[in-house]
Amino acid sequence: MLLIARSIILAVLLFLAFIFSVVICLFRPMHRDNVHFVARFFGSVAPVLGIKVIKRVHSASATPQPCIYLANHQNNFDLFTHTSVVPKATVSLGKKSLLWMPLFGQIYWLSGNILIDRKNRHSAFDTMAKTVDKMKNKLLSVWIFPEGTRSRGRGLLPFKVGAFHTAIAAQAPIVPVLASCQNHINLNRWNNGVVIVEMMAPVATAGLDKNDVKALNAKVHQLMSARLVELNKEAQALMLQAQ
Repeated sequence: MLLIARSIILAVLLFLAFIFSVVICLFRPMHRDNVHFVARFFGSVAPVLGIKVIKRVHSASATPQPCIYLANHQNNFDLFTHTSVVPKATVSLGKKSLLWMPLFGQIYWLSGNILIDRKNRHSAFDTMAKTVDKMKNKLLSVWIFPEGTRSRGRGLLPFKVGAFHTAIAAQAPIVPVLASCQNHINLNRWNNGVVIVEMMAPVATAGLDKNDVKALNAKVHQLMSARLVELNKEAQALMLQAQ
């Protein structure tokens, strides 16, 4: 019964989110803050799903400087957890195939997000070059899921290198963003516990070049992997205390 009720409420809220997003995007298509406002709307849905999101933003990450946000990608619940910390002047990088998803794809594009064709190497490089240009000239930050696919509880998967090439080309810091494990979330359960979303301290790229991509990838992956283990333990402890 709870699953049915939640599904209906979620459907209504997503419909309202669609209307809200359409209004924003039609009045100011591609605006630099569209993604922030739409993301906050989705983030506000978490309590309806029984999820308590604990948000943490490192003081050094609150910078007007354009940066690359690297976030772990677990499952569809990212739509209601990660979105709670998306800053202004930030767009995300998504697969070009998203454009063909009814309603969502069109809103995603009108919000100002960047679409990339990963199957076409030349097109992908061209998109990343344009992304660097937007970061420098429009002072936009870019949100990327570097794993390239959902981890589904398998920890932090290996990172694609594109995000690191972009960060170095733009000489922009990398800000790791982590959400603790979401595998426990069940829409048929009233209390779905805690998810901690943490924006970590920036990792500088100033002075690095393309020869440093591999080392930078390994460094950021190690930092995020270690912190994810800690966040998972903390979130689990908080849920046990609440029982």
